[in-house]
Amino acid sequence: MHARRAATLLLPTALALSRAAAGEFGDPIRGLSADELQRFGDGRAAFEAVEDVVDGLGPVFNGTSCAGCHRVGGTGGGSEMVETRFGTMTNGVFDPLVSLGGPLIQTDGIGRQGACTFVGEQVPSQATIVAARRTTPLFGLGLVDAVPDATLVTLAAKEAHEQPGTAGRPNMVTDITTGRVAVGKFGWKSQVPNLLHFSAEAYLNEMGITTPLFPDENCPQGDCALLACDPVPGVDDDLEDVQRFRDFIGFLAPPPRLREPSVGFRALARSFAPSRRHGGSYVGYRRLFTQIGCASCHVRSLASGASPVAALRFQTFYPYSDFLLHDMGSLGDGIEQGQATGGEMRTAPLWGLRLFTAFLHDGRAGTIEEAILAHDGQGRAARDRFAALPAEEKVTLVAFLRTL
Repeated sequence: MHARRAATLLLPTALALSRAAAGEFGDPIRGLSADELQRFGDGRAAFEAVEDVVDGLGPVFNGTSCAGCHRVGGTGGGSEMVETRFGTMTNGVFDPLVSLGGPLIQTDGIGRQGACTFVGEQVPSQATIVAARRTTPLFGLGLVDAVPDATLVTLAAKEAHEQPGTAGRPNMVTDITTGRVAVGKFGWKSQVPNLLHFSAEAYLNEMGITTPLFPDENCPQGDCALLACDPVPGVDDDLEDVQRFRDFIGFLAPPPRLREPSVGFRALARSFAPSRRHGGSYVGYRRLFTQIGCASCHVRSLASGASPVAALRFQTFYPYSDFLLHDMGSLGDGIEQGQATGGEMRTAPLWGLRLFTAFLHDGRAGTIEEAILAHDGQGRAARDRFAALPAEEKVTLVAFLRTL
């Protein structure tokens, strides 16, 4: 393990919301053993630690700590920060333009090192596809990680049978930790299959720190000759830090559910007479969420499978996502990853939505309603049903979503 600076704890930015909840955003999941709680604390310290050049940072990078981007609501949250991906189509095939620094832009460099000066990358003129990706929250991802691949494959088959027009499909990707094909679960395209892979890949792509799983540095703007000036050549981390990141993310509790989500919600619903046809209740508007088709992709609950961690084993949880790919038409970002086409995106989990201040994969939507109305492709029919609702029912349905 390389040298580290002392971690700086981040204060929650949504304290008022989390006080109303059973637990706090950024807390460990309940039921961890003493050893697991220690691992969670060690992982949080590593997650918050600021990296430097001597630690292997760079030579190009996007941030100096995991928590620098994952912070809203508590350590491990999302943010409005976006990264940039790019590519082009060559003879009908997606080209990530690796020789020009693609597909991910690293915005910063470590400066002058010997005969080289490392600076942030820019989107090359050859790119015809440019997409922004918003930083997502990590709360509850240990439960998602513990969902068996077979569960998501079965869910996809069930959707294909019951709702073929909106059915999703798994992104089958290579698990770098085993070399085998696995179901992707994480990332905007479900392009990452597990949290160890997720942590190691992010360490390389966001901070430029190599590991045995990802031993090769990113060539700045595609110029691999510059790596001769890398001040810390070779593998930077022996996976100790990656495993700590995995422990922290894996032991993070899901977004805390509001103790009484219906209290304020009912007051709002009662103010609209027409809403009484849905019972003027939390359950009534959850039913409306299903009736207009949102739950076809934003599946309310999933169950984890076997796990060496008792707190993650055979647990029902409520992410409001099927973690499958869906063709989103014009809402797709054009980037291909794994088996995901440019028009396909993973169903975004809605739990913790009350913390968001920007919505959709690129943060273009400033409100939940704008995000719903931007849906296209397989989400178009649900979008149109939402658009046809009376104004008061739209308001109350959005209020329901803010209780998640």
